[in-house]
Amino acid sequence: MSRARASGMTGLASALLALGLHAPATAAAEVGPGDVQQAINSLARTDGVVGAIGELYVDGRRKGQGSAGTRLLGGKGGRIPPASRYRIASQTKLMEATVVLQLVGEGKLGLDDKLSSLLPGVAGHDHVEGAGKITVRDLIRHTSGIPDFAEGGRFDVFDFTTAYEPIDLVRAARALPQGELGQYRYSTTNYVLLGMIIERVTGHDRAAEFQRRLFAPLGMKSTYLATKVSDQIKGPHGHGYHPDAQGRPRDVDRLNATSYGAEGAISTAHDVSAFFRAFNQGKLVPPELQKQLPRPFPELCGGTVSSASGGLPGISSVTFSSADGRTQLALAATLKVDNEKAMAVGDAMKKAAAAVLCPGQ
Repeated sequence: MSRARASGMTGLASALLALGLHAPATAAAEVGPGDVQQAINSLARTDGVVGAIGELYVDGRRKGQGSAGTRLLGGKGGRIPPASRYRIASQTKLMEATVVLQLVGEGKLGLDDKLSSLLPGVAGHDHVEGAGKITVRDLIRHTSGIPDFAEGGRFDVFDFTTAYEPIDLVRAARALPQGELGQYRYSTTNYVLLGMIIERVTGHDRAAEFQRRLFAPLGMKSTYLATKVSDQIKGPHGHGYHPDAQGRPRDVDRLNATSYGAEGAISTAHDVSAFFRAFNQGKLVPPELQKQLPRPFPELCGGTVSSASGGLPGISSVTFSSADGRTQLALAATLKVDNEKAMAVGDAMKKAAAAVLCPGQ
């Protein structure tokens, strides 16, 4: 099973939190735990879902939680603990962009710095076409034209033994048609390169910088960045499944973090809510730098709530957050179908969020 088929996930442009909105607090402050559980019950009934969890936070305090479905396929394993860990997938990219923009704010990096000067080996070996023109800003905003390495179908979802270096993923992208510089084209390769830049500029590995700059300061004690060839989620959690070549669902509780690393953060509803609360309240990146991030249209509650979402084989996750940063609803659903067939899950998550955050609308 190629990763290209598995990666029918929402991209960063539709995943990033809308910034700079000035709106009143949502109705979430009045929502009770039963409302969250009812929404999760509805989400778990969606075709392709094995189990679903969610937690609602207002001003950092949990106001509701829910769990439905089961931890394992076939109704086995009991319910998933609502506070358990799950893969946040492409939401990791917003965290990485935040780290990069912090480095820019510290003067260690420039938005207009060229890829060729930051990673001369990449340019010298022609691993990226037009590296002398591509900037840090282009990588963050997916306007570099660099293809997504996953589109080549080289990386197998069920390969838990092959260790890849980031440059291997970049080389795989080089074999694919280059897009036009300045035009939006969602590509995880951009964030592989940003990770390489973080490590070169700081002298530390990416996981250490995430821990030092985000996880530790924000009290995200249950969050970590997966880095190993065969990474499993720590502690009790829901298992996701992905169809093999015969269409049979196979457990993908393990994923190869050396090819999925750009999307590799593992977190909880509490922790990911802490990140979005701090981010949306301007505590992580100065406002002038926040504007460098893509700005999707707000989705819910009359434009006061937006979402950050991600998908990997076996998992779909989304965090809804109010524009003022006070309210977050974090949802995760384990799957038994591939992401392309699970688009309805995203719709169900949005419906669940609307029921909790803006009832009556």
